[in-house]
Amino acid sequence: MLFDTHLHVVDRQALDYPWLSGAGDLNRDSLYEDYARDAMRCGITNVLHMEVDVAPARIDDETNYVREISRRPGSLVRGVIAACRPEEHGFAACLERSLADPFVKGFRRVLHVAPDDTAVRPLFRENIKRLSTTRMTFDLCVFPHQFETILALVDHCPDVRFILDHCANPPIKDGMSEVWRKSVTEFSRRSNVTAKISGVIAYGDLENWSVDSLRPYVEHTIESFGWDRVVWGSDWPVCTLGGGLTPWVAATHALTAGCSPEERDKLYQANAKRIWSM
Repeated sequence: MLFDTHLHVVDRQALDYPWLSGAGDLNRDSLYEDYARDAMRCGITNVLHMEVDVAPARIDDETNYVREISRRPGSLVRGVIAACRPEEHGFAACLERSLADPFVKGFRRVLHVAPDDTAVRPLFRENIKRLSTTRMTFDLCVFPHQFETILALVDHCPDVRFILDHCANPPIKDGMSEVWRKSVTEFSRRSNVTAKISGVIAYGDLENWSVDSLRPYVEHTIESFGWDRVVWGSDWPVCTLGGGLTPWVAATHALTAGCSPEERDKLYQANAKRIWSM
């Protein structure tokens, strides 16, 4: 059974997504019902919704929209990783509200679409540090040229639990990058960082990727972090660009076929349940 820590639902009738007009094939509705049909067939039993960079004024609306999905009979959704703006003074109040809401499990600010200096701004760093010793995690979605800046953020906040999305976004289509390899190793040396095995089929050849083309990146990430600090995610609907949820789940099983049942269980669900107390 799989715990999906990275589902995006896009409903253009309900919410506003300023970035979507330039998103190519992703510029469409990607509704929970479409995901859930395949998810249940693939053995996914628990899901966290990952924020979709809605218009800032709609951040709370997105959380409440997903909350309503979670209340549907048979829903797989157990909580949200909410959007936030730590570079703004209102973050402290946002954190206080979220700590009182058990449905909110953590935060993400997509940094690869923000100015590169965002994570070094004093207010941003101090606001992220507010997460120290709370139950909230903070997802990191960054590109290789930002690694040094993000490592400094992680070092500034040693008591914050960070989740490194998508195996740190490896440039699979361009071939193995030493910058990526060494940076994943550096992130793994920070005990407060967990890696998310997700998203990688969108970084390779979308039409012709194979398990073998993904293997060096997934295996290096898992070998670096160890089985106690990895979680799994679908990155749906982004994964549909490379074939969809079912091929990614099949690839996951193939990539871990030689691992022990205990190791697979940690990646598939146990670590996520522990991290988010579920």
